Amino acid sequence: MTATYTFDIFSTLDGFANHNGDWGGYWGKQGPEFLAYRAAAYRDPLRMVLGAKTYSSNAPFLNADFDRSLFDGWITRMFDSPVTVLSSRLTEPLEWPDTTIESGDPIEVVTRLKAESEVPLRSHGSLTLNRALLNAGLIDTIEVTIFPVISGTTGVDRIFDGADDFDLELLEARTFDGHTQVLTYRPTRHS
Repeated sequence: MTATYTFDIFSTLDGFANHNGDWGGYWGKQGPEFLAYRAAAYRDPLRMVLGAKTYSSNAPFLNADFDRSLFDGWITRMFDSPVTVLSSRLTEPLEWPDTTIESGDPIEVVTRLKAESEVPLRSHGSLTLNRALLNAGLIDTIEVTIFPVISGTTGVDRIFDGADDFDLELLEARTFDGHTQVLTYRPTRHS
């Protein structure tokens, strides 16, 4: 049996994964329905798969002195999940508990993880890694959370820059708190 791999990403309407403005987390658009949905999505056992940049940007929050009560429930669950970090520059031990580093080719590593893992694989962020995995046909579902903002001036990191052409089959579409959409797709290479 092959484990599924979900690329989980937050986005603005104009396709940015991050910003360098004063928006705050979730672009200031989180609500109770959305946060409950996220908590449910991270409730069951899973293995996180992250690139080095995403791991490194989260590492400060893993410090023993950091107040974990500041996190939303799903983030705590994500930090409590086993993690595989794909990196040729990081070395163990890492701050994140139950973390392993794989320095090999990401395509080969994720192919092996999909074959061996007894739990679903999920990646939040890690754009460079997930573009490569998408192009290699290893992503089973893309879950895009679209926050109702356009960050044309302050947006950074376009999600799908460098991706090949794909057709997307909509598996699920949900709206939370009257404004935030979560769209789940199955990608297939466009021929």
